Amino acid sequence: MSYHTFVSWRFTVLTKPGFKLFAAFSLFFSSTMAVGNEVNEEFKRLYEAEWGQTQPCRETSLNKYGVCSNVLRNEGNAPFIMHNKQSERVAVLVHGLSDSPFFMRAIAQILFDEGFSVVVPLLPGHGLRDAGDNMSDWDLAERWQLHIDDVISLASTMGETLVVGGFSTGGALVVDNHFKNDERIDGLMLFSGALALSDNAEGMSRIWGIKLLALMIDGAYETHGPNPYKYPNVAGFAGLELMDIINDIRDTIDNGQQLDVPIFAAHSQADTTTPIYGVENLIEQSKGPNTFFVIDESYELCHADLVVNKPLLAQMKFNANMVNKQEDCAVPKSNPLFPTMTLMLIDYLSQFK
Repeated sequence: MSYHTFVSWRFTVLTKPGFKLFAAFSLFFSSTMAVGNEVNEEFKRLYEAEWGQTQPCRETSLNKYGVCSNVLRNEGNAPFIMHNKQSERVAVLVHGLSDSPFFMRAIAQILFDEGFSVVVPLLPGHGLRDAGDNMSDWDLAERWQLHIDDVISLASTMGETLVVGGFSTGGALVVDNHFKNDERIDGLMLFSGALALSDNAEGMSRIWGIKLLALMIDGAYETHGPNPYKYPNVAGFAGLELMDIINDIRDTIDNGQQLDVPIFAAHSQADTTTPIYGVENLIEQSKGPNTFFVIDESYELCHADLVVNKPLLAQMKFNANMVNKQEDCAVPKSNPLFPTMTLMLIDYLSQFK
């Protein structure tokens, strides 16, 4: 029996006072559905402008709206919204460099279960069958920033409370956005936040003309590899675009600007891709209250694995035969402390009720 059938049946047995209650509920439900549909259409238009065409996703669920296209590698790379229709709390989660919204699924489910509507965008240049032109675009960082600004603007219309977060590059992008538009955001969440890169990457970024060299080294950018939801390599040029954003954040902090919203940060001490000191320096400039979940170096937890739980790892269908299994971090693993991290995140979110 559909939801509408249930409502009609209730209508036949309610008394007059009950009818008033039913009428108010129906008005609320219809209004909420209309707002949700408007949000979905606007979300879809963002990707129609980016890709030229979209199509309905085959994978559907009651509260989830995805935007799919033939230009994507598969539907797991698609941006999506999880609607908590009676909630005034909204979260935005941004994925990392070279990966896709797939990697935000486990965190998104936690937020949804805690009563948030969750918006998970797809950054320009990501999740595509062919990404060569995008990953060599001199305006790539600006396109990321503009897209995140558009998504956060859309999310801010969905409720009264807005918490934004991201994994790796996604974390840097939401911090950058908050510094520029601090009146919209009530809280920040950083998962392996890219507020610093390896010494080698940072040193290379200071070499004059390095972006031109990176474009030549990147060559024809390969998008297909052992992970169906992530490119096999990070484009060197795209990494330098990320470094520009990190430097902008550092300049903002050096100029005395502080963060005045609570931060949740989770980071592995063994992370060599985005060293933990970047997040530590950011938190020092925050007024808090903050929650900092640090995973000890002894766990040897790799950068990308922090947001992976056992169900997500099973869904990943990673082809380990295509990589050298002896290399550190070549094969994804689940975060052994994901349940503890979840509890810490839930405690952080409780302040927004």
